[in-house]
This record gives sequence, C-alpha cells and structure tokens, in this order.
Amino acid sequence: MRATDLVVTPKGVRFYGRRFPCTVGRGGVRVRKVEGDGVTPKGVHRIVGMLYRPDRMSKPADWAVPIGLSDLWSDDVKDPDYNMMVRAPHDFSHEVLRRADPMYDLVILTDWNWPYAVKGRGSAIFIHQWRGPGRSTAGCVAFRRDHLRWIAARIKHNTRLVIA
Repeated sequence: MRATDLVVTPKGVRFYGRRFPCTVGRGGVRVRKVEGDGVTPKGVHRIVGMLYRPDRMSKPADWAVPIGLSDLWSDDVKDPDYNMMVRAPHDFSHEVLRRADPMYDLVILTDWNWPYAVKGRGSAIFIHQWRGPGRSTAGCVAFRRDHLRWIAARIKHNTRLVIA
C-alpha cells in the first residue's frame, strides 16, 4: 500500500499518514456485492472522477467537475446506461446527484463495476459526506465534511480506495 491510498480499516481510513473516521455500507464489507444489498465491496478501486456542487463550495481540485441541475446516476439494471452518469429526464431508476441535503456536495467516483458494468453487480461506490458518525451508507464510503474536503484536495492520479 502507498501513502496515497485511502485504506479502509475497522478503525477508519488511513491516508497520507492520518486516520479519519468513516462509515461504510449497512450490509458491511464483503467480497460479493449485488445491486441494493448495501454492501461496501472489498478490493482495490481506482479513483476515476470527482464531482462537486459549485453553488455550495469552491472547486475542491482542479480536475473536479461541477454537478449540474439535471445530473443523475443510473442504478437500474434494465437501463442501457446502468451505473453511468445520466441526465434528466431519465425514464429508468436513478439517484439524483444534486441533492437537497449536503451528502453529495462532493462526490469522489471509484471504478467499482465501471465503465463496463455487469448488471446486478451493484452500481457506483462513491466517496461522499456522511450523515453522521455510525450512520451507514448504501454501500459507499462516507466522511465528515471537513475530512472529505481535506482528502479531496490531496487525491493524486494514482490514488486508490483499498477496502480490506
């Protein structure tokens, strides 16, 4: 493992010599994941993108992309664009990226089941803001807002999310 890796452990995430509390999926950490199970998948996942709400924060990194009013993420296995960012209107099941709450104000994208999604293996594993300590996610890894901002500013092209 490298110092530039985000390493998820039972005691939090190690990154650049620091440790940050985090939350993971309500289904725990497992090797096998399916759509809707709430599992955070074990493995080594590349960081492939960063999205942010420009109306709520400054650009967290020079390569971050603003979340637009119509940006969505498809989570419907029947959708030809399953596990991809799509735009409204969209006839398939999806997550709204521009949420009323602050959870997706900053989203770091991983390569879980992407770019060639296996239907039913589970849609995106994001790194995003948590709802609070100990409050699980739908399978993502989540942090306190200030910690997420600190991490986002230091992600490099070779940063990986390592879930042990």
